[in-house]
Amino acid sequence: MASVGPAGAGRWELVRRGRGRRPAGGAAGRRALQEANSGRLLPSASPITTSDTIFELGFEKTVKKQNKEQVPPAPAPEQHHKKQNMGKNAKKSTAVDAGLKQGKFRTLEDALKALDLTELQKELDKSQNVFPENPSVWVKDLAGYLNYKLQTPRSDPTLSQHTPDYPYSLVNKELRSIIKSLLVKASSVLELFFDHCIYTMLQELDKTPGESLHGYRICIQAVVLDKPKIATVNLGKYLELLRSHQNRPMKCLTIMWALGQAGFTDITEGLKVWLGIMLPVLGIKSLSPYAIAYLDRLLMTHANLTKGFGMIGPKDFFPLLDFAFMPNNSLSPSLQEQLRQLYPRLKVLAFGAKPETTLHTYFPSFLSRATPNCPADMRNELLICLSECLSMDALSFSVWRQLYTKHLSQSSLLLNHLLEAWDSTTRKVRKSLQETVRSFKVTNEELAVKGPNSLQDLAACHATCKNLLHKMKGRGFPWVRLLLVVLVFAAGFLVHDIRTQGSFQASSAHILRSSGILSVSQQAWNKVSHYSLEGYSWLERNVPVYYSQVLTVLGPNLKLVWTKTNETAIYVSGKCSSQISWVKDNLPWFTEWLQARVPNFVLHFAECIKELLLFLLQSFLLPALESIGTALERAWELCVDACNGEVSWDCMRKHLTSVTYSSWIYLQNTTLAIKNWALAMISGH
Repeated sequence: MASVGPAGAGRWELVRRGRGRRPAGGAAGRRALQEANSGRLLPSASPITTSDTIFELGFEKTVKKQNKEQVPPAPAPEQHHKKQNMGKNAKKSTAVDAGLKQGKFRTLEDALKALDLTELQKELDKSQNVFPENPSVWVKDLAGYLNYKLQTPRSDPTLSQHTPDYPYSLVNKELRSIIKSLLVKASSVLELFFDHCIYTMLQELDKTPGESLHGYRICIQAVVLDKPKIATVNLGKYLELLRSHQNRPMKCLTIMWALGQAGFTDITEGLKVWLGIMLPVLGIKSLSPYAIAYLDRLLMTHANLTKGFGMIGPKDFFPLLDFAFMPNNSLSPSLQEQLRQLYPRLKVLAFGAKPETTLHTYFPSFLSRATPNCPADMRNELLICLSECLSMDALSFSVWRQLYTKHLSQSSLLLNHLLEAWDSTTRKVRKSLQETVRSFKVTNEELAVKGPNSLQDLAACHATCKNLLHKMKGRGFPWVRLLLVVLVFAAGFLVHDIRTQGSFQASSAHILRSSGILSVSQQAWNKVSHYSLEGYSWLERNVPVYYSQVLTVLGPNLKLVWTKTNETAIYVSGKCSSQISWVKDNLPWFTEWLQARVPNFVLHFAECIKELLLFLLQSFLLPALESIGTALERAWELCVDACNGEVSWDCMRKHLTSVTYSSWIYLQNTTLAIKNWALAMISGH
């Protein structure tokens, strides 16, 4: 027995250490939470200090106690046999748990169906009872429990094969209610909880094989769904974290995915994340595909871009312009093409709601890039943007005048572009351009005297300015004015000839009589007068009769139709109020979308039509309506006075008949007077 003792003691030492690693507690839920939180007992490189949870306290004390125990004396053979079996069972149980933990469910849907919500609620209640004043423990236990229970084979860190709201989209209403209620109670620590989830995910990625991270992903999405600004509070810190893990693409993509979840709730926060986290790493081969895919999905999710106005400024826009159009950059051709497809919407976001006040700040960077050696596609886009700056923001002309001497080659390209697009230029732009080109002409003369380094660029600018000034002076042939002058000259010549010769026959106008034109005109006039008189007499006899019949037959029906029309309009407006509001909300987006895709000449044509309609409205239509309104008011006052203050149909009919008859007699007398005068002039009397 003495010889067996040491060996037995050595074997018991192995068993005791194995038992020291065995988790305390028998409940499955407690074991799940132990496994989920066991990583917190290890030294963590994370800058976030986690609080002890209800599960850590019990397990940590047990582990420390067992580590301090000494090797016990050799037990009796029966006890030795019994403890050997217990050691084997413990190892077997641990192996089974590990097997369940690693890929227990084939899909996340199966894992969520198997999740016991009653057990989860009990464990969360227990955590809140033990730590009533430490909500960070509650939410950490929630994330740990969910992550332990929802174990599936690992997927890519960006979940690119799923919808943007995956995996939270698979969570049922009961589990969502549990998560939301706990987050509401722990609202003061949500920012720390968000950081905890990200750092814990990064720690799990260091492990081999490590756990799947669905539990932490669900918690992150639940937090930013209601409070998306939490993801953008510490973007600088996460950018440094991203750069520190630049050689670990899995970690970088995990950080980008977690922060990017805020964008699918609020486009403003999504743009903050993209500009602050993803744009700085655009060009890194392993991260660029997700950055561009995220931007595409973000802009597709939020079709109304007005809420994102003001987020993209010149310092963010021009790197995107360079990535989209400059060849041989760090983006692959396919990614560059994807970014170029997104460029029009980024341009709308950058120019904002009031481009007429902001585009002059973009003009210097546009002009400096528009060099003769610039790629053709980029040069065309830059010239279009420069033209938009000049047409929308008048301050761009003054900025251009200040930059002209240092950007002669770029200014030459822009002047040639404006010369080619002269026909589509608005009057307002032409006026400002004329002043600018004249100042350029003076500057060119001064530079020619000083002898600048680039004589070729100066000569090109001088020639283009000369052509533009010639274009401004030269206008189209005035056909309308010419026709008007010819008609006035012909009428004046005819009158002067008749007065000089003393009669119509003696003048050159006798050609009209000899050719038969005058007799035909007299016959036509006689027929028109005859049929006009007959038509008036017919109207005078039949209009009152037909009017009374129509009023008798259709009067009640017309009143009914009018009443029903009003009721229908009220009903439709009440039922379609939501659709009308939707149209009002989406009309600005549609306008922006249309502007981003419609060619410039169509926009210029629409602008010309708009100016024409405004001119007609202000110069003719509104004054005519005012005159008609005044005349109608005056006519109504006269009618009321004529009817002795009581307007009736009989009185109106009598006055209408009298006015019509008087007008017709006046027209007839005037026509006869003109006819007699013409005959007298022709006959020489």
